[in-house]
Amino acid sequence: MIEILNSKEAARAQVTGALVGKILQTLRERSAVGTNLLEIDTWAKEMILGAGAESCYVDYAPSFGRGPFGHYICTAVNDAVLHGLPHDYALADGDLLTLDLAISKDGIAADAAISFVVGQSKDEESAKLIETTQRALAAGIAAAKPGVKIGDISYAIGAVLRDAGYPINTEFGGHGIGSTMHQEPHVSNTGRPNRGYKLVPGLMLALEPWVMTDTANLITDPDGWTLRSATGCRTAHTEHTILITEVGAQIMTLPSRG
Repeated sequence: MIEILNSKEAARAQVTGALVGKILQTLRERSAVGTNLLEIDTWAKEMILGAGAESCYVDYAPSFGRGPFGHYICTAVNDAVLHGLPHDYALADGDLLTLDLAISKDGIAADAAISFVVGQSKDEESAKLIETTQRALAAGIAAAKPGVKIGDISYAIGAVLRDAGYPINTEFGGHGIGSTMHQEPHVSNTGRPNRGYKLVPGLMLALEPWVMTDTANLITDPDGWTLRSATGCRTAHTEHTILITEVGAQIMTLPSRG
């Protein structure tokens, strides 16, 4: 299903998106050496429910996971990159942590992810991974405007990832989003220009460049959810939900100022 939001739905999406951004910002500020991934999940639960919102993850049970997910946020550390199931692990200095959050409020969902290094450790490889996903996301957002096609977004994202020397996995990527978390169209992290669905105002997309240092292959943890790099290399993931407007793309998941 491809869903086009009307003006009232777009206004609600902006509220949901700002809440996602604010929660992720708060969780990043709280995450320190010694923080347990289960603490982060509890904090996310408290903030989601306290805002009158709902988790998109707790009851999520897709074909690729061992569902239901049962937690409120995805927490991926170092070689884990997607669908990281929170578990009893205390963060160490230098860990590369990815937080991926999707919630629904007043019938509209929003989805975003951030990657950052915990503590004071400085690691050039991790910094490059994170910065590359951020630049790729910015390129994808810049390419998203009415009349262009999904392939133009994918091409813009992929060009940044390839130029940085990273292999690109096409099993998982961005997606449409609206009244539900995962919708059509699929937005691959690489592609050919002028291919696929033509963007129109009111379309909302979650764009999510993610990379692994030296492989495009994933393995699944015994938990049935967490996806890791096949070689054990580090990974990073950055995501925003955007709304296609008459003139371009509006980022919906920036933190609220309130």
